[in-house]
Parts: sequence; structure tokens; C-alpha cells
Amino acid sequence: MSQETWTAVDAYIEAEVIPSDPVLTDALRDSQAAELPAIQVSPAQGKLLYVLARSINARSILELGTLGGYSAIWLARALPADGKLISLELSPKHAQVAAANIARAGLSDKVEIRVGDAVELLTRLGDAGTPPFDLVFIDADKANLALYFQRVLTLTHPGSLIVTDNVVRHGEVINPVSEDASVQGVRRFFDAAAREEAAGRVSTTTLQTVGSKGYDGFALSVVL
Repeated sequence: MSQETWTAVDAYIEAEVIPSDPVLTDALRDSQAAELPAIQVSPAQGKLLYVLARSINARSILELGTLGGYSAIWLARALPADGKLISLELSPKHAQVAAANIARAGLSDKVEIRVGDAVELLTRLGDAGTPPFDLVFIDADKANLALYFQRVLTLTHPGSLIVTDNVVRHGEVINPVSEDASVQGVRRFFDAAAREEAAGRVSTTTLQTVGSKGYDGFALSVVL
């Protein structure tokens, strides 16, 4: 199998079950025009996030890594009328692009973008006594993945779902001597997830994925 085949299959899936959506198309266009990195989830992965959020009847969602707002739009569309999504983003430029894309989608009343260091913002959420989130999507820098995972656990409740993106790294996750900071960050994440599993606090699995974004995977953790 090749990248060409994986991309063609993604295109087939999108044509069959993901209707053309001008709002999402425009979000990608404007993100590209603003020279944001093209690292957002694929359409099929975006709809997966939507389906997961709908399946657990999520009313509150936390996202780490807003980028251009593409995944935030998918997630926010799964929320009920009174639902809320808080998205954390380090880059003010990314946040500005995302806010415009989210506004065009008619979702500004559901989505709040907070700009700053994710660890600091997570700490503030905890200190403010923020009610626990039903779903968390972690798609921020991978070097600090384990720390993000530990922090968001304190902001969830039994039954919450934590989705962590890009945890296979083209298979490099199995390389213990990798010099890639992202690979080592993912390995620390799996160590943390294993400790939480052993303690009976979460149950985690991982799905390897191929598609238009290449070879990678999602970790899915349910809070116990």
C-alpha cells in the first residue's frame, strides 16, 4: 500500500459520507492563506471527532491546539444549543484566524479561544473550579503531551473521553532512542497512560491510522 492509495481512499470516504461543506472549505482556505501549518485533522478525522462527541452526548469540550479552528468547528457542531467548547492556543495569529473561521461557521457563542501557554491555561481552569469536561481533544505540541494528559485528567469526570492525536509518529513511537522530541514526548505520554491504567483511573487504547495525512494514530482514553 502507498500514500497515493491511502489518499485516494480518504477521498472516496469523503465523497460518500462527508458532504461538501463551504464553511469547512473556507476555513482551510483562509488557514492556508494565513500561512498556518497544514497539520489540522483530515475531514474524515474531523467527522470522527464529531461522531465521538455526539455518541457521548458531550455538553462541554476542551481542546488543546486550536490552529485555524477546523477541528473546533467539527467538535462545536456536535454540541447542544447550550454546549460549550474551550480551545487553548499558544499563537495569537492562529487564534485570530480560528476566531474568524469559527465566527463564519456561526459558532462564536459556543466556542471560546484562550491564548497562552497550555499548562498555564489548564492550571487556571483548575484554579477557577471549571466544571469537568465531557470530552478533551489534545492536539498540541507532542513534547509536553504527558504533562497535558496529566493536567486534563484533573478536569474530567468518570465517563469523560480524552482523544490524543498524532501518537504513532509514522511508527517511530517504538524507537526508544529517537532524537525526535515529539517521539519522546509521545513515549512519555504512553508511560503516563500506562501508570493511570494500572491505577484504575483510565482505560486507554490506540488506533493506528493511514490516510491523506499519512501514517499516524489516535489514543482514546475513557476516565474511570
